[in-house]
Amino acid sequence: MNWRRKSVEQCLELAEKKALRRSLGALQLTILGIGAVIGTGIFVLTAVGAERAGPGLMLSFVIAGFVCAFAALAYAEMAAMVPVSGSAYTYSYAVMGEFVAWIVGWNLILEYAVSAAAVAVGWSGYMAGLLDSLGMHLPLALKAGVFAVHSGGGVNILAAGAVLVVTCLLIIGTRTSAAVTAVLVCVKLAALAAFIFIILPKIDWAHFTPFMPYGFASHDVDGMAKGVMAAAALIFFAYVGFDAVATAAEETRNPNRNVPLGILGSLGVCTVLYVLVAAAAIGSTPYQQLVGNTEPLAYILRHLGFVTVGNLVALAATLALPTVVLMMLFGQSRIFFVMSRDGLLPEVFSRVHARFQTPHVITIVTGCLVAVIAGLFSVSEIAELANTGTLFAFIAVSVAVVVLRRTQPERPRPFRCPAVNVVGTLAILGCAYLFVSLPGLAQVRFWGWTVLGVIVYFLYGYKRSPLGKSAPAPA
Repeated sequence: MNWRRKSVEQCLELAEKKALRRSLGALQLTILGIGAVIGTGIFVLTAVGAERAGPGLMLSFVIAGFVCAFAALAYAEMAAMVPVSGSAYTYSYAVMGEFVAWIVGWNLILEYAVSAAAVAVGWSGYMAGLLDSLGMHLPLALKAGVFAVHSGGGVNILAAGAVLVVTCLLIIGTRTSAAVTAVLVCVKLAALAAFIFIILPKIDWAHFTPFMPYGFASHDVDGMAKGVMAAAALIFFAYVGFDAVATAAEETRNPNRNVPLGILGSLGVCTVLYVLVAAAAIGSTPYQQLVGNTEPLAYILRHLGFVTVGNLVALAATLALPTVVLMMLFGQSRIFFVMSRDGLLPEVFSRVHARFQTPHVITIVTGCLVAVIAGLFSVSEIAELANTGTLFAFIAVSVAVVVLRRTQPERPRPFRCPAVNVVGTLAILGCAYLFVSLPGLAQVRFWGWTVLGVIVYFLYGYKRSPLGKSAPAPA
């Protein structure tokens, strides 16, 4: 097994040799983080979570939020200390070595690329509903992937098209992308605020009884996972994205200060909103009525007589969900960029556009890959697979921050994770518990993908890594 690794200093030095333009501040990072987090998880998967946990969905949101909070503190310390692109991949390389870093980077594809596809599919449901209301009815073969439905599916052109448009926007530039995201984030926040303001007074406390109809963790007669933890493992997808802020560290002004603010700020805002939205949704409408609904928030408003507002919320989701796709593609392209810069992927992937100063080659490749996934698969399966990669990355970062505290205690830390041993341990255990709460098929696919990654590493990256051509970096 190969444990060669780069030091933190090597990570920083390499970033300076092929650097990206620093143009983002704390507010822009927070907005980008909110844009990445608030999306399909709350606008679409609320209905799927209610089916698995009933009113206990509120507890599922809290559990997933706490696990993310612990992981966010670990991310904030590492991002402030190693302010370069690459996120969990770079941190793992500096602390645990190249092989572990490759596995983390390989599985981050399941977080960013697959998450972008899931959000695009969720967006396509709202868009299809909007087109139907205008009398423009697309055939099933053009709005559902061939693997998303039992029969009649083809290529979800709405989802694939959205990904390709966002890819073009990312090539134009990070600052432009951030400006567009800021506007659309405001649209999303306004939609959720309207939902909360209108629906909270309509809560019927009888809808919360029984609070956990399927218990904490169970299975139905078909073997489907049920209960609070099953929903938490799925709803965890609603929090995916805050760590994408860390991938923008190399394009951030004063990253030691601004990256932690962006990570913690975006997660804090989103957690409060999620709990309020979940309480309003479950409290106002029997959860059984939400099962199978592809636009639950809009449905609840219409069902309670607020038809116009419901349509506006659906329109807001249609306009704003692409911001999540943008941030997921942003994060994935930056991780591939750094892996290429490290020699573990072909050099062409780390080329920077002469005019736009963005990694255009890998952005195009990533966008095309995500468009294919979005065009063919269903949102729930994609989300569950994405969670496996995310949870693995969170565990790696939590381990890295604890190890680095022990091995390099004197290293300057602009942000220090409080009670790091406790927080790091809780993050690791929480992520592991959510992982085993995912459906078995998602876990099997994760391990199959990981094995494929190991094969790719030893066939390509192991021989071409600069560290393999020289003496290993000192411990």
